[in-house]
Amino acid sequence: MKRKYEGVLVLNTDDPAAPIDEIVQNVGREIEAEGAQLDEIDNIGRRDFAYESNRKKTSGHYVNYVFEAEPEVVDKIKTKLKLNENVHLQHFQRV
Repeated sequence: MKRKYEGVLVLNTDDPAAPIDEIVQNVGREIEAEGAQLDEIDNIGRRDFAYESNRKKTSGHYVNYVFEAEPEVVDKIKTKLKLNENVHLQHFQRV
């Protein structure tokens, strides 16, 4: 049974040459490639962290993805995005 999920991702934006919109769309395609159906992409924007992360980052670009998927697909998405160097942090929850 498909369920609705919300994923908040913090993207690495250290490379000024990399266009943010292209990175956001590529991550969306990766989510869809695992079997999810994207409903909405909310590009929140660049925000400073409250404290420096363990990777010595002080800010990141926040994006909210809303999608429908089977529960086991979310685990596949998490695993795939861990390997993506453009994704700094990720958090998923049911809506």
